[in-house]
Amino acid sequence: MKSLNFPRVMKVCLLALGAMFMSQSVLAIDEAAAQALAKKNDCLKCHSVEKEKKGPSYKKISAKYKGKADGEASIIKNITTGPKVKLDDGSEEDHKIINTKDEAAMKNLAQWILSL
Repeated sequence: MKSLNFPRVMKVCLLALGAMFMSQSVLAIDEAAAQALAKKNDCLKCHSVEKEKKGPSYKKISAKYKGKADGEASIIKNITTGPKVKLDDGSEEDHKIINTKDEAAMKNLAQWILSL
């Protein structure tokens, strides 16, 4: 039976822990920036955090996409491509395209919605 090289095992564990903590800090959501971007782009005209408006609430959107591998990508696609969306009254319209090219800002907005 081969014995473990404890210094090497400890180094690997510490590196894994460091990577985990770094990824958590990278994933930190800037709620104020997300809300400011939503407000600047008139998203709050059709959406609110909890209440249904012309469009679904952000909590409803979060419930639809949270935990799905493509959840974040789906939200970003909806805010950047202007797809047809069906409203509660049965009518359809083009979703407004967000006015930013900043991918980090779009990702932050999507992550904020998913966090609700």
